[in-house]
Amino acid sequence: MMTRSQQGRTNRLTRPSIAIAAAVAVTAGVVAAAPDAKTAQPGPKLSLIAASASVTLDSWKEDPGVYLDLGTYLTSENGAFELKVTRKSYKDPVVAAQIIRDGKKTQTKALPAGLVKDFSGLPDFAQISVIDAAGKSVLEKTEAFCPNNASGRVRPDAPANSKYPQSCPVNPFTLGSVWGVENGWAANTYAGYYSDAVQLPAGTYTAKISVTKKYRDLFGIEDKPQSVKVTVRERSWEGEGGGEGVSASSAGASSKTDAHAGHGSAASEHAGHAAAAPAAPSGHAGHGAPARTDAPAAATTGAGSTFNVGHGPYPPAPPALPWALKKQATEKGALGRQGFSAAAVGDRTGQTDGSRQAPGVQPNAKRPAGKATVPDVPKPDLRSLPAYGITVSDGYEDVPGKDYLAFSANVWNAGPAKLVVDGFRSPGKELMDAYQYFYDADGKQVGYTPTGTMEWDPRPGHEHWHFTDFASYRLLKADQKETVRSGKEAFCLANTDAVDYTVKNANWHPDNTDLSTACGQENSISVREVLDVGSGDTYTQDLPGQSFDITDLPNGTYYIQVLANPENRLKETNHDNNSALRKVVLGGKKGARTVKVPAHHLVDAN
Repeated sequence: MMTRSQQGRTNRLTRPSIAIAAAVAVTAGVVAAAPDAKTAQPGPKLSLIAASASVTLDSWKEDPGVYLDLGTYLTSENGAFELKVTRKSYKDPVVAAQIIRDGKKTQTKALPAGLVKDFSGLPDFAQISVIDAAGKSVLEKTEAFCPNNASGRVRPDAPANSKYPQSCPVNPFTLGSVWGVENGWAANTYAGYYSDAVQLPAGTYTAKISVTKKYRDLFGIEDKPQSVKVTVRERSWEGEGGGEGVSASSAGASSKTDAHAGHGSAASEHAGHAAAAPAAPSGHAGHGAPARTDAPAAATTGAGSTFNVGHGPYPPAPPALPWALKKQATEKGALGRQGFSAAAVGDRTGQTDGSRQAPGVQPNAKRPAGKATVPDVPKPDLRSLPAYGITVSDGYEDVPGKDYLAFSANVWNAGPAKLVVDGFRSPGKELMDAYQYFYDADGKQVGYTPTGTMEWDPRPGHEHWHFTDFASYRLLKADQKETVRSGKEAFCLANTDAVDYTVKNANWHPDNTDLSTACGQENSISVREVLDVGSGDTYTQDLPGQSFDITDLPNGTYYIQVLANPENRLKETNHDNNSALRKVVLGGKKGARTVKVPAHHLVDAN
């Protein structure tokens, strides 16, 4: 379902939908680059490889430009490539360190100060040069590299699943992240969502891809650029029937099965994938659609929206290791002189990267019985992030003559225990009774307590069960006294953003990320909602209730307060860190109000 805000307010941030990329059968063989015996420094052996000698990329008439998904990968051998990225507070810069594990020994190697400025990846990692058929240079650019990019194994004896998170966080108030390429795996160097399209006319080109010198020196990567032949074909979405056809003006275009992931909804973007698994829901309608369309991508790349714990706005995952990564079975000098199948134990059909839909976990079979107890065991620690995505708007056709201040908000769990809330519905009742559960160090349930109710929200843009009194939003005057309170105090809990994966007990692969499964259906008899350690739940400003009526407020300075657990109904380790303030300055006149959003210490994001 597309909400009015998605149809008419495309310039606003949205809480993204989550859809699993359509799975396709993978029959590829993959072979890793052989480790270099000359490696002198400790740590993993990193190499740049090309999945295929050639790629075909699309340029769409309706949205001209080519996304340079060239199929190059960074492999990690002799151990995992791991980086820990943190900031002490929003007053402190982002710092990164490489974690080198050698048996029981762990070494921490600080990366140069200022190298990493945010949590989206290593900036200027890949150098890309493109020449046309006449040998003329037509493009020079660098791209950032997220080691958590959708990836795959390059050896059959590599771990079946990567322990590292999927994606790099993009929430401006992220506090800590872990990036990594698993031992025996390869991560795509394509920057995905963070990459801008380039202008290349239809034709043939040669791309040269290399790791920039500063990273070669830093991580001991050999200077071995990869060359890939590129065919750019021009296509038109108009008249293609949802991706079934190809423009006759394209160069070398013959496929009629590639759905255009950059146009249309998540539910339709995989139309034409003959080997596709059943489509996951197109995300949770109540939490918005991607703020930016996915990059055009062939059916096998996995570059459409997929499971990704770090989003807001949600970046499509870069491609999974594609079928095109092939080597001859008898290629001399390659791992044991034989080719191996990527689709080994632990992967389902079409998956070589451990990607999965993260389902909502099941509640207990029945409501708890016996005496409620709050045992002395670890509990969650709910904290609020400062508001962001702040905009002003009028009331549109719904409430003409009104002015609203809209914003995005996130409450996250700093642990050390996850927040687990079950809702149980008595037959015929409109509300569910909610209970918070507690667990010992072994994960055994050892107590519970009543904690309010859950209610069904039927409004377009929600349509799920909300846990009441999870958070509240207030607009405070300059003296920080309340002036306006948002009516929204009920929430579906889901692990939408990786806020700090360096805290104790952080879960790098949380459940309850797919909002269509985490929050129940109208006819649900029970629901379990979970906020895992290290993750937060973002609601963006285009949703019902995510705004303040500022029609009659005078211009001046205000503070948006995001307050977690306002009635202290939830049991947690610390109630003193539940509030976060974001300063805003209102201006303009009725019907044309403005807002200025000063930087929050070092975070300059509205």
